[in-house]
Amino acid sequence: MAIEVKIPALGESISSGILTTWHVNDGDLVEEGQTIYELETDKITQEGAADCSGSISLKAGEGEEVEIGAIVAIIDETVTSGSAPAPVKAKQAPEKKTDESKSETAPPLLLPETEGKPHAQAPAPHLSPAVRKIVDEHDLVPTTIEGSGKDGRITKADALAAAKASPAEEVKTAAPVPTPRPAPTPPITPSVTASSDDRVTRKPLSPIRRKIASRLVEAQQTAAILTTFNEADMSAIMALRKEHQENFVAKNGVKLGFMSFFVKAVVHALKAVPELNVRMEGENLVENHYFDIGVAVGTKKGLVVPVVRDCDKLSFSEIEQTIVNYAHAARDGKITLQDMQGGCFTITNGGIYGSMLSTPILNPPQSGILGMHAIQQRPMAVNGEVVIRPMMYLAVSYDHRVVDGREAVTFLVKMKEVLENPVRLTLEI
Repeated sequence: MAIEVKIPALGESISSGILTTWHVNDGDLVEEGQTIYELETDKITQEGAADCSGSISLKAGEGEEVEIGAIVAIIDETVTSGSAPAPVKAKQAPEKKTDESKSETAPPLLLPETEGKPHAQAPAPHLSPAVRKIVDEHDLVPTTIEGSGKDGRITKADALAAAKASPAEEVKTAAPVPTPRPAPTPPITPSVTASSDDRVTRKPLSPIRRKIASRLVEAQQTAAILTTFNEADMSAIMALRKEHQENFVAKNGVKLGFMSFFVKAVVHALKAVPELNVRMEGENLVENHYFDIGVAVGTKKGLVVPVVRDCDKLSFSEIEQTIVNYAHAARDGKITLQDMQGGCFTITNGGIYGSMLSTPILNPPQSGILGMHAIQQRPMAVNGEVVIRPMMYLAVSYDHRVVDGREAVTFLVKMKEVLENPVRLTLEI
């Protein structure tokens, strides 16, 4: 029986996406639940899994835009694991062809694994995106890695162990295969010579980048954005982290970072100045009585803002663990729409990239966003003396239509007070 693989509905506002990656090849045997493709939409990157086991026939190519509900593959359930020899022989046929024909017919996804190495006598094992990244980076041969996962699948730990053992093996095998391995420069040449203008490269924006651009322009055009600044002495927080970091990690399994302090400080300031915990809906002003804080996470595909829910009820360790989980999910393309929906205020940390000062743009429909910046040792006047202190500039951008300057300035003052005396956060005073 032939089962159609369709692009599922991902949300009311998502009508299509870009099929960025196939994790299988035409004719491969797939297992039920196996990840077979990645779809990039204007909001998230979504993985698709096989609904049944059998031989898969691909109906859409990588880089192709597909509508929600479109059929991108068909799985033949009648071809089971017992029928594996047939597709294996068919895939080995290109070995007898010239290098030129192989480059035209071999699936691009397999080139990093097979280039310069003998062909395996069995189908390439399925690899998750995280495992495939390790395999590609360390030039590993998947068929030589013993998998410890379910049904012998290769786990991330298996790949990392193989990567640690690979340098010695690569030294041994480097001599026999230098001739087949291509020179480093040829992959760059086609992209330059194929264009009529070799001084520029043009490529379409990804759906996520288009959505980011649209939202940023929307924020600038629909809100009266104003930014106010302050600075905080980070000495107390840095001393607190240094004193308790080891015990904190031992108890909670996660490091005590700066972000949990800032999330708690934002909650404290929003309680003191509820005028910033609002949003505009048409001609109505909606006041939020909860504290769901968005934390901006940078990825290779763009900025995403997952939301940490009910931060006023979470401990420091729970906030840190939630942020770590979101960061891993974002970079592995596992963030869902539910993770990014809602939120009443956003924190963005340009300091990790070295930013000293910036004016963050609102995350609609929110009315406030905090910008963190790099900590710098600066001379400060303290009790009539000049001392060197680790200082951070803070910036809060707000919608001046509904928030006055007095509230925005007070908000930053409240944050400064608890950041410079973090014991107040634990005592909630």
